[in-house]
Amino acid sequence: MQGAMGARNHWDAVYRSKPHEAMSWYRAHLERSLALIELVSPGRDAAIVDVGAGESTLVDDLLTRGFRHVTAIDISQTAVDAARRRLGERAREVEWLVADVTQAALPAGAFDVWHDRAVFHFLTGAAERAAYVRQVARAVKQGGHVIVATFGPQGPTMCSGLEVVRYDARSLHGEFGAQFRLIASDIELHRTPADSEQQFLYCLCRVERP
Repeated sequence: MQGAMGARNHWDAVYRSKPHEAMSWYRAHLERSLALIELVSPGRDAAIVDVGAGESTLVDDLLTRGFRHVTAIDISQTAVDAARRRLGERAREVEWLVADVTQAALPAGAFDVWHDRAVFHFLTGAAERAAYVRQVARAVKQGGHVIVATFGPQGPTMCSGLEVVRYDARSLHGEFGAQFRLIASDIELHRTPADSEQQFLYCLCRVERP
């Protein structure tokens, strides 16, 4: 992928190009993500980070369910501004960070749950993926959980004008390594607003450092 500034400009342009409800990845509610977060969260005080939050309603739904420590990260200022406007006064309840997650200054051991739907598959370079994994390993608590959703083996090869990497459960877990124990994986067939189908792979891991 291009450098951080180029990536930021690219995604700002994507989010300005059409309403978020028309984006290929749009879902009114991320039901599978919410179910997994509910499954692994130790309680409503759990610290949850949504990576590549964009204009997703996941943060809205987490607040509605009573979660009190939600962080949203996205590289696009345009997307973050739109999400904050949508939330109105409730935006104050979310910690917002506009940054490239591979380079962001994230606090060590801060999060109980790391959630990423459709960021990791844009990291086409090995160095980018390694930097991402280092961030996860540093920022998630021992015993915390990592939820990552990418395009599956039959998913698209490009998205939003960029090449992506497709994964099955074995290859995705292999990117993360032994300190992430794979608990579960599943395929989701996502119906896009344009009425096409995209295959997503969800993997759930637990952080178990030596």
